[in-house]
Amino acid sequence: MEISGVISAIVIGAIIGLLGRLVVPGRQHIGVLATVLVGLLAAFLGAWVGHLLGLYDHRGLFWVVWIIQIGFAALGIVALERFRSRRQ
Repeated sequence: MEISGVISAIVIGAIIGLLGRLVVPGRQHIGVLATVLVGLLAAFLGAWVGHLLGLYDHRGLFWVVWIIQIGFAALGIVALERFRSRRQ
């Protein structure tokens, strides 16, 4: 993977992570790096699920993959927030 691909993945992960945080109600006490990492993981998981469901084969259904990715990001944000609150 070239450096432009790595930078693109980080930017997309940040966007997906931020959108996931917007979906979750209330204030989340996690940092920017955790948001980007959750967003990256959610983007990869959502793309994988979209591929398994065959959503890339249909031209008009790519937005469903975005919803899946944002949903995974929201779940990741909630899970990370609960894990961090239990540790304290």
